[in-house]
Amino acid sequence: MRIPRRKDTATLLRGYGTSVSRGPEHRVAALTLAALTLVAGLIGTANLFVDGTLHQGATRITYTVAMAACLVAAAALAVRQRAGRWQTFGLVMLAEVVYVIVVLSVSVPAQATPLMLLFPTFVAAWFLGPWMLGATMVATGAACSIALGHTYDGALSIAVQVAISAGALNTAAVGVYVLRRRVQRLLEATEALSHQDPLTGLANRRVLVEQAPRVWRQARREGSRVAAMVLDLDHFKQLNDAHGHAAGDAVLRAVASSLAATVRPSDVLARAGGEELIVLGLVSDPAEAHRLAERLRAAVRTSRTDDGHSVTASIGIALTRPTDGEDPADAMWRLVDHADGAMYEAKQAGRDQVAAVLPRQRAGRFADSIPPGGRLGA
Repeated sequence: MRIPRRKDTATLLRGYGTSVSRGPEHRVAALTLAALTLVAGLIGTANLFVDGTLHQGATRITYTVAMAACLVAAAALAVRQRAGRWQTFGLVMLAEVVYVIVVLSVSVPAQATPLMLLFPTFVAAWFLGPWMLGATMVATGAACSIALGHTYDGALSIAVQVAISAGALNTAAVGVYVLRRRVQRLLEATEALSHQDPLTGLANRRVLVEQAPRVWRQARREGSRVAAMVLDLDHFKQLNDAHGHAAGDAVLRAVASSLAATVRPSDVLARAGGEELIVLGLVSDPAEAHRLAERLRAAVRTSRTDDGHSVTASIGIALTRPTDGEDPADAMWRLVDHADGAMYEAKQAGRDQVAAVLPRQRAGRFADSIPPGGRLGA
């Protein structure tokens, strides 16, 4: 697994700004919507007990049903504690319809000011996508036309008031939407920077820690071994000294690109710092780990910059079988430390080689049949 490029990091935050979905922050947003809808329903219900506020007959019944719909919607949000895009869109359109019902039900239509639509307007602007927001803006214009048509005389006066009220609400909606998109882009950039090595575009150490629990769970579920591979570029300092840091950076980018095209989709490829890279993945046996390491070594060897610079890599492998109760992050770093030791063995053996050391899993028991310090391949 490689960290997505910046243009793809929207997938990491898809729930933000487009729907109220899962997660603690999304539950808070859903509960906030539920609370606001509940308050609106209770305030509206209070009018049922004030004489002279509402028309009688079928209008009063319709008004009662509208308030009940608000209370039911609030209860549903509170119970589910999440709302998808369509549910949020439905809540906004319900608010638009309820406003029209309120206007037609109250004895003094002027009391039902278009400012009542601020709540659905801002919810739509913050949580909905472009076409849904556009639909709610049209609905706002229609609701204002119905409301103000009962308040003003003359088509011109009504048109002017609708343009002012609906225009102000929709302008505010567009402003909130633009602000939300700006915040979303900043969050995406921040998310990318916190998970991505800026030079190579690969994952960083934080991603290794975050992915460790997934790898450990999958290994236990499938009965696989976890393999950590530490790659260190050979004679990288000499390359920097001879050709400059720009050439070294170009080599790192070329190597990263080659490795990213070589690792399996489920593997985690990260830059640990400097010229050291780490691959974390699942293997069935030491032979499979060795084959993958050899492919990585060949990928580094054949990578080349536009200026013709290239390097080789020494690779160390360590394998383990996850056990119940261990902390995946701690176990991963212990495994990486063992792979790092094997990498130095590969350096001492002449570089551009693969070496393996398999750590003890428990006292008196090895993770695999190859003894610590043993070599995997030439």
